[in-house]
Amino acid sequence: METGRVSPMKPKRNTSKKNLVENVSEPSIGQNGITTSPVSPSGNILDSVIPATPGLKRRLTRRMIYTPAKYKDEDEYIGFATLPEQVHRKAVRKGFDFTLMVVGESGLGKSTLINSLFLSDLYKGRELPSVNDLVERTVNIEKKQLEIEEKGVRLKLTIVDTPGFNDAVNAGNSQKSLIEYVDKQFEQYYEDECGLNRRNIVDNRVHCCLYFISPYGHGLRQIDIETMKKLHHKVNIVPLLAKADILTKEELRRMKNRILEEIEENHIQIYEFPDCDSDEDEDFKQQDRELKASIPFAVVGCNTVVEAGGKKIRGRAYPWGIVEVDNPNHCDFIRLRQMLISTHMQDLKDVTSDVHYENYRALHIRTQLGTAQKERGKLKRDSAANFEALSDTEKLLEQKDAEIQRMQQMLAKMQEQLKASSPQQQHVNGLGKL
Repeated sequence: METGRVSPMKPKRNTSKKNLVENVSEPSIGQNGITTSPVSPSGNILDSVIPATPGLKRRLTRRMIYTPAKYKDEDEYIGFATLPEQVHRKAVRKGFDFTLMVVGESGLGKSTLINSLFLSDLYKGRELPSVNDLVERTVNIEKKQLEIEEKGVRLKLTIVDTPGFNDAVNAGNSQKSLIEYVDKQFEQYYEDECGLNRRNIVDNRVHCCLYFISPYGHGLRQIDIETMKKLHHKVNIVPLLAKADILTKEELRRMKNRILEEIEENHIQIYEFPDCDSDEDEDFKQQDRELKASIPFAVVGCNTVVEAGGKKIRGRAYPWGIVEVDNPNHCDFIRLRQMLISTHMQDLKDVTSDVHYENYRALHIRTQLGTAQKERGKLKRDSAANFEALSDTEKLLEQKDAEIQRMQQMLAKMQEQLKASSPQQQHVNGLGKL
């Protein structure tokens, strides 16, 4: 070991968070609203340049409140557990949209049921058509919009009514207006989705179709089967047995079984309830089983309040008793409202977006591609025909040029012959003079 020499000591690097923050410059905003990334003292760019969006105001969904006291160690708490709360607040501030289509012939209580479901009067002052109007009546599309707020949650509800369905003598084209309306909403959403302003798309797609079935027959009629078969690939169909208070319990049971059998025989796809998660409680599973067993829902609509046993209830008073609308033993109105509004509204929207709209979108793109291929084939054929016409024209021009050249050659020979014969004529004329 050598003596008298001291080994050089390396300076310690200060890697504290405070010094690291001080060594990095703050982000600066340059011209034209361009936000530049911080640069280290060595000149290295830490981040890429991000252009600022003009006119875009972003808001924090909620104040981040960390509660590390719940944990033994502060390092175990990161903070992403508040993501569901952020999504919830953002969704509540934005509000929700839901479009409901009501299909059925006149006199089945469609308007009354809608008013009973949403506790409103959407059809105030509506006049019923006369018998002469029903002979040649066509299907009309009527939209009613209603904004409902409940516990701070806003819902923009759109009711699409179809007065005139199956009311005319010849009702063969009754479903045509319904299909055109549903396809038009898909087309409008597709155009908005492919446009420039995609952040403010208004969703007017039909999320659910309440199809009213008459209780006076023996199941589904032919018009019901044809309409549902043309609609089941475009919208969620929920079948309803209207005016269930005119049937006894045994007749109601037989009618429901008959409708389900005909739906299965004709391969009609109605809305299928999703399965419950395995971690759900038993009460929720029992409630889901009751909803599935109630299809088709036997409904009774009523907006009048009657008094029975000292209580005011919504129902219909008959000489033999009172039919309570909100009593699950009398009808399935409560189960329908629970399914449509409380438990399955978001699932209806998801199925519309993920299944029905995607099917329309795939078919639309396939049709566009087929049309483009036909146009390209037609263009090729037209080009080939034009090329053949051009080639024929060129051949005619070549033939004309050849004829002109031959005529020019003949003229040249004739001129040479004339030049050769002209001196002899002059000599003969000279002798004649002598």
